[in-house]
Amino acid sequence: MKRLKPHSSLPHARKLACLAVISAFPLQAALAQEAAAGPETPVAQTAAEGSGQPLDVVIVTAQRRAENIRDVPMAITTISGDKLTTFTAGGQDIRFLSGRSPSLNVESDYGRSFPRFYIRGQGNTDFDLNASQPVGLVVDDIVQESPMLKGFPVFDVEQIEVLRGPQGTLFGRNSPAGVIKFDSVKPVFKQEGYLSLGVGNYGAKNAEGAFNLPISDTVAARVSLQSQNRDDRVHNPRPTGTRDLEGYHDNAGRLQVLVQPNKEFSALLNLHARDLDNNATLFRANIIKPGTSDLVDGFDYDSYPTDGINKQTLKTKGANLRMRWNLPNLTLHSITGYESAEFYSRADVDGGYGAVYAQPMGPGYIPFVVETADLLPNHRQLTQELRVESNGAGPLQWIGGLFYFNEDIRIDSIGFDSLAPGNPQNPFYATQDQATTSWAAFGSLNYTVSDKLKLRGGLRYTSDKKDFSARRVEATTAGPFFINEDSNNVSWDLSGTYALDKNTNLFARIATGYRAPSMQGRLNGLADRPSFADAEKVLSFEAGIKQELFDRRARMSASVFQYRVKDKQLTAGSGVINMNQLINADKVTGQGVELDFQAVLTDSLRMTFGTSYNDTEIKDASLFVQQCGNFANTGGLAGCTVTNPVGPFAGTVRIDGNPLPRAPKWQTNFTLSYTTPLANGDFFAYTDWSYRTSYNMFLYEAREYKARPLVEGGLRVGYKWQDGKYEVAAFARNITDRVQVVGAIDFDNLTGIVNEPRTLGAQFKVNF
Repeated sequence: MKRLKPHSSLPHARKLACLAVISAFPLQAALAQEAAAGPETPVAQTAAEGSGQPLDVVIVTAQRRAENIRDVPMAITTISGDKLTTFTAGGQDIRFLSGRSPSLNVESDYGRSFPRFYIRGQGNTDFDLNASQPVGLVVDDIVQESPMLKGFPVFDVEQIEVLRGPQGTLFGRNSPAGVIKFDSVKPVFKQEGYLSLGVGNYGAKNAEGAFNLPISDTVAARVSLQSQNRDDRVHNPRPTGTRDLEGYHDNAGRLQVLVQPNKEFSALLNLHARDLDNNATLFRANIIKPGTSDLVDGFDYDSYPTDGINKQTLKTKGANLRMRWNLPNLTLHSITGYESAEFYSRADVDGGYGAVYAQPMGPGYIPFVVETADLLPNHRQLTQELRVESNGAGPLQWIGGLFYFNEDIRIDSIGFDSLAPGNPQNPFYATQDQATTSWAAFGSLNYTVSDKLKLRGGLRYTSDKKDFSARRVEATTAGPFFINEDSNNVSWDLSGTYALDKNTNLFARIATGYRAPSMQGRLNGLADRPSFADAEKVLSFEAGIKQELFDRRARMSASVFQYRVKDKQLTAGSGVINMNQLINADKVTGQGVELDFQAVLTDSLRMTFGTSYNDTEIKDASLFVQQCGNFANTGGLAGCTVTNPVGPFAGTVRIDGNPLPRAPKWQTNFTLSYTTPLANGDFFAYTDWSYRTSYNMFLYEAREYKARPLVEGGLRVGYKWQDGKYEVAAFARNITDRVQVVGAIDFDNLTGIVNEPRTLGAQFKVNF
C-alpha cells in the first residue's frame, strides 16, 4: 500500500523532532536533580499508524456532552488506544494509571483491591473499608462510591478521562479533587471482536476478548471478558503461616445489550461482575534502614518470613440501564445503577514472625503480634439520575437534572492469634453499619457570546444523610455508638473559553467542590469511640491554554491552578495500635502547573510528554498527630526519625506546614512510539517512562517514611500483519527492575510496602 505524505511533512517533522530533543534535556536534568516534571499527556485517538496524518480530534464527555477536548474549559487528560494497551500489557491492575496524567497518583495498601486516588495532591490514606475519597470514580456513567468498587479491571475500554479540579456541579459529592471517568466500548450494529492471549514471568497467563453481535436491525450485544492469573512468586521459609504468596486469579466480565428501534430512543443494559482471589499486600517488617528510606542491606524480594495467614477475596456485581430519548429540542436521559461487593482481606500486619515475648522473632524486632482481617459482608449501592439537555441550535445550551444515591454497608474487623496452632480467631471483633441517602438537583448553562467567547456556569444542591453505628464485641463489649449526620451543600462553577485563533483557546475556571462528612468505627479496647470528620469544601481557580500546532501534528494543553480547602478531611494513624482517626485541618492550600503535549514527529514516530508541579500545605497551627510507634511499645528499638516539631503530648508531633501525604511535587511522563512497514505488515515499538519526586507517607514527616524518587519504564515491541488483523508483541514493565519502599505501616516497627518488580512477557492478538 502506498503511503501518502502531506506536502509539509518534512519541515514539520524537523521542527517537531527539535521540540522532542529540547524537551528531553530538561527531563534528564530534572531526573538528576529530583526536580523533574509530572505525569503524562493524553494520547489522542491517533491516526493510522505511520501515515503522517495529523492527530485525530479527541472527543470527551467531561461536561456530560460530547465535545472537542480543546473546547472544554478545564484540565483534562485522556488515555486510550495503543497507550492503554501498553500500560496494561502485563496484567497490571488500575494502579497503572499512577503518573499517567499530570497530578495523578494511585496507590493501595491492599494490593489489587482498594485503590486510593490522588489528584493535585488531594487524596485519602485511610485504610478503613468505610473510607471516602475526594477523587470520584465514574464507570459507564455510574459513580463507584465504595473503595471495593474502584479497582474493577480495565479491559475493552474506549477511553479514560482524568478531570482535574473540583467536579461538584455535574458529578456532585465526593469529587472536590476531580473525577476519573471510564467509558467501555459500546455495542455496534456489526459483527466484530478481538481475542488477546498473553504469558509472562512468574507463570502469568492473561486472556482478554470481546465479541460484538448484531442480533437484529434494532438490537446489538457485546460480551467482554478478561482473566488475569499469576503464580505465587514470594515464599515464606517459616513452617507456619501462608507459605506461598503474591499469586492471583482475577476474572471479570461485561455484557451489554443495546436496543435502538429508531433515532429517537435507545436503551443500553450493562451487566458486569468480578471475582478476585489473591493475597493482600505484603507488610514486610523492618525492611527500612533506620535513619533513611532505603531498603535494608540484603533485602530479598522473594522471601517473606511470617507466621500469619494472608488471604484476600473480592466479588462484585452490578447492572445499569441507560435510556435516552431524543425529542424536539430536548434530549432526556435516565441512568439507573446497582452495585454490590463482598470482600475479605486477612494479613499479618506485624510483617514478621514471633514477638519479643514469643521467641524466636524476626526479621528484626517484633514488639507485638498483629494479624487481622477486614470483611465487607454486606454492601449495596443504588443510583438514579434523570437528566435533560437542550439539543437545538442557538447560542444558549443547557443541562438540568436530579440525582439519587442510596448505600448500605456492613464492615466487620476481626483479629487472630498468630502464636497459636492454626491461627485461630481471638476475641477482637468490631462491626460498623452505615446507611447513606443523598439527593441532588443540578443545572448548567453554556452561552456563546461571540465566535471567540463562550461562557459556562453550573449550580448543584446536594443533601446528604448518614446513619452510622459501631460496636465492639469481646469479653467486654462497647457500644453500639451512633452518629446521625445531615448535611447539605451548594456547589457552583464559572468558566469561559476565548479563541485567540482557529488553533488556540484560552480558558479560565473557578469552581467549588464538596466531600460529605465521614465516619469510621474501627473500635479497639484502647479507642472505644467512633471517629468523625466534618464536610470539607474546596474553592479552586485555574487558567490555561489549549493549542494545536503544525497543521494539527501536535497538541498542547497547559494550565496553572490554585485551590483552598476548608475543614480538609485527613486520616491520622494511632502511633500505638492498628487504628485510624479522622480529623479536620482548618485549611489546606495547593497550587501548581500542568502540561500535556502530543506530537507526530515523523511519519513513523510519535511522542507524548506530560508534567506537573504540585505545592500543597496543611495550615492549622493547633493540629497534631501521633508519630510512629516508638518508645511506648519498643523501647526506642523500632521507631522512626521524626523531623517535625514535637506536639503538646508525649509521642505527638505538629504537622502545620507539611505537604499532603502521598503528594509528590513533581511528576513526569514520556512516551515514544515507532511504526514502520516491514514485509507485508508493520513493525512497532512503544516505550513509556514515568518519574515522581519523593513524598511523605503519613501526615507527619520522618526520614524512614519519606518515599524516595522513583523512575519506572515500560517497553512493548511487536509486529502487525494483514491490515492489523493479527498482532504479536513482547513487553516489559518496570524494565530497570527498580524495587523500593512506596508505603509503610507506622504503628509497630519499620514495616514497608514495596512496588512491583520487573514484568516480562509476550502477547498474541487477533481482530475479527
